Amino acid sequence: MSEVQIVPTENGPYKVTGAIQLVDQEGNTIEAPGQTIFLCRCGGSTNKPFCDGTHSKIGFDGASAAVAEAEGGS
Repeated sequence: MSEVQIVPTENGPYKVTGAIQLVDQEGNTIEAPGQTIFLCRCGGSTNKPFCDGTHSKIGFDGASAAVAEAEGGS
């Protein structure tokens, strides 16, 4: 089995590479379309848990920007 890597893309989805088993909250297997998948991080995808590009349409701002903004506002 290859090593799994999860990398958040800038203002976009999580890029997941490697052999993974993806399951839903009830323990059912979700078929992954390959060894590289993109998981929704914005919450707007109509194809959850996979990214469908909605982050671009809604102007999703990645967590690092949100954290920096929250820390500056405290």
